Amino acid sequence: MRMLVLGAGQQGSACAYDLLVHTDHEVVLADLRVDPLPALLRPHVGPRLRTVRVDAEDRRSVEIALEGVAATMSAFPYYYNAELAAAAIGAGSHFCDLGGNTEIVLRQKELDGRARERGVSVIPDCGVAPGMVNILAEHGIRQLDRPRAVRIKVGGLPQNPRPPLNYQVVYSMEGVLDYYTTRSLVLRDGEPVQVEALSEVEELDFPGVGRLEAFHTAGGLSTMAQRYRGKLETMEYKTLRYPGHAAAMRAIRDLGLLDSEPVDVKGAAVAPRDLFLARVGPELRRDPHESPDLVALRVEVEGERAGRPVTLRWDLLDRYDPEAGVTAMMRTTGYSLAITGHLQALGSIEPGVWTPDEVVPAERYIAELRRRGIDIRATELVTGGAEA
Repeated sequence: MRMLVLGAGQQGSACAYDLLVHTDHEVVLADLRVDPLPALLRPHVGPRLRTVRVDAEDRRSVEIALEGVAATMSAFPYYYNAELAAAAIGAGSHFCDLGGNTEIVLRQKELDGRARERGVSVIPDCGVAPGMVNILAEHGIRQLDRPRAVRIKVGGLPQNPRPPLNYQVVYSMEGVLDYYTTRSLVLRDGEPVQVEALSEVEELDFPGVGRLEAFHTAGGLSTMAQRYRGKLETMEYKTLRYPGHAAAMRAIRDLGLLDSEPVDVKGAAVAPRDLFLARVGPELRRDPHESPDLVALRVEVEGERAGRPVTLRWDLLDRYDPEAGVTAMMRTTGYSLAITGHLQALGSIEPGVWTPDEVVPAERYIAELRRRGIDIRATELVTGGAEA
């Protein structure tokens, strides 16, 4: 089968690489620029891998790329996803994307009837968070008789942090700033509540990493807070960073340095955010060979089973793969997208528009990750904190 990967950046390249290594599909990698091809894909150029030029804003070029495609995986920016999903449905191709913006997901949900008519599935939000964490959370909810709370924590971090921010860019700096400036939707006493980004900081010890802090950011829950309104007492998503990061970024934000509204600087209109990105962004981009990354993840689901209080926990610690030259964020995000598209192409997903938690089979998904060396450890904690 032919698989189309939209986006030749880090995540799209990782998705294409995973399809080439772990499936027998033909892969088409599409972007405005696909030359030079990323290093990890160059050895695979041949009958199973080809590249095409696609402009996400040119509907005709997208339609041409979609011809004869079984499934499409989009690593393009989130704001293209609603239109791309519609085009894929029209072409009879399954579609999944990395998402990250709940308003766009809700627009994609409106395509459900059309997707069912065409016999294809559409799954937005298929990265790590949202994506992997939502599948794990749903997996836990379904194992309890009375689920009460879901708490999710995820972070992409440098293995060797450097002050003052102890952070390096592992995907998009603009995306990070969006999460730091957008209010987060959570469930409190069963009702959706918006909380300030970078707030309610808590510290924890994460095995294999050490001391970390967690704080609210937007986007990680996708539509789960809406789905479980009135059904769960608590649901929240927090980002993991090294201690002190939230306080530093909160000071930068509160001083207005992340604002998009231009200010006058010696007669020139300058958006503080643009200046911050231009000056600070390059300082936080590092060669992964010299500064390898890691992804730390924890999903906890609390409730009752057989009348006993139970907490189900899933932990993941993944690190940069120096042999393949694939970062931990590429592995966990790009591979997750590839696995989802592969399941769709095999017909394992029912037609319609779904979020990952609604439809991706958790045990099979976890097994596929394990085949790639991404090992998620499951723990069951009973009353008193003992492990079962």
